[in-house]
Amino acid sequence: MRLRDWDNNLKIRLAGESIVNISFWMFFPFLAIYFSESFGKTAAGLLLIFSQFFAVLANLFGGYCADRFGRKRMMVISTFGQGLAYIFFAWSSSPWLDSPIIGFVSFTAVSIFSAFYNPASQAMVADVIPEKDRSKVFAVFYTSINIAVVIGPILGGIFYAKHRFELLGIAAIINILLSFILQRWVTETAFLTKTPEKEQNGFTFLLNQIRDYQVIIRDKVFLLFIIAGVLIYQTFMQLDLLFPVYIIEMVDPQSVFSFNLKAEQTFGLLLAENGLFVALLTISVTKWTSVYKERNVFIASSITYCFSIIFFGSTQWIWGLFIAIALFSLAELLTAGIQQGFVSKLSPAHMRGQYFAAASLRFTIGRMLAPLAIPMTGWIGYNWTFGILSALAIASAVLYFIMFSLYEKEQRSNSTIY
Repeated sequence: MRLRDWDNNLKIRLAGESIVNISFWMFFPFLAIYFSESFGKTAAGLLLIFSQFFAVLANLFGGYCADRFGRKRMMVISTFGQGLAYIFFAWSSSPWLDSPIIGFVSFTAVSIFSAFYNPASQAMVADVIPEKDRSKVFAVFYTSINIAVVIGPILGGIFYAKHRFELLGIAAIINILLSFILQRWVTETAFLTKTPEKEQNGFTFLLNQIRDYQVIIRDKVFLLFIIAGVLIYQTFMQLDLLFPVYIIEMVDPQSVFSFNLKAEQTFGLLLAENGLFVALLTISVTKWTSVYKERNVFIASSITYCFSIIFFGSTQWIWGLFIAIALFSLAELLTAGIQQGFVSKLSPAHMRGQYFAAASLRFTIGRMLAPLAIPMTGWIGYNWTFGILSALAIASAVLYFIMFSLYEKEQRSNSTIY
């Protein structure tokens, strides 16, 4: 499906979200270092877990609201809320105030509003794109994110140390502008139904939400998909958490093509390498993997993550780190375009927002638990920490095998009935 044939909603979002993502990645990769230096590794890890716990709740609530109140409304509220949170984040790093605590609270607020945004965003794609083209469209959005992962850290490496206040201020302005653009030019795509007046009170609203998610959790295939995803995200999330801390503490400055690279610059290049690979290859790899069974692709991705994390944790040589990130990027690429398409296959049209919200638990719960790796390095050392992460990747491969066995059995059963 060509870009010019896309729904106008998606064209507007692709442009707006690309700029927002660049502004985000100008400072996000450096936050693990910032909070570790401000609070210590153990406290920073626990605080990041605490912040992401609220993002998990917001993600579930956001999916419910996307189905009940509309994709557009939730995206407008979320982007405006992120803009306000960035204003306070910028203030915490301004010439008039230096407060890591306010910065942490603001980052938590950004995470919560982002968790509200994602289910509505993904459900909108499923609303307007035929099933056969969804994986390709999701791949394009994923590619745009990774273009931001290339551009953002490079700009951040240049400006972050001395201009964090300005970068956060730019992020605030961009998010608020996007909220007005979404309000003005994006149209609603959800199949909205009126909620009876007696269900409008908050308690009943919460009970209805819990009941709806119980229906989802009873879907054994989908539940295994979420659990396997949470496990693999323990590896994936370390790109922005454990990896920079490991490089700062364990990797000495080295020379590459006559350029002397400090630890921060090395990390920026590794992050840019990952983003460049994913940006350039997501669409082509998605086309390539589409000829294979989804089960084999998911399992291959988990095994590749295992090897990449072992390799990364066993070297301090800069070229070894580049090779490890190349493997890491391949693992990411294998499932980048097919994950959301698989979710759309499992989700009924009237519950898409909630299914995508529940699917996003892979990311939000994974992101909530992943910071544990930072204090773990102080408790058991880097070798054991990387070893545990690689074991979790293998465990996810086993769960994917079980999940697809159940899924294929259900498909055969349904075809027999009809």
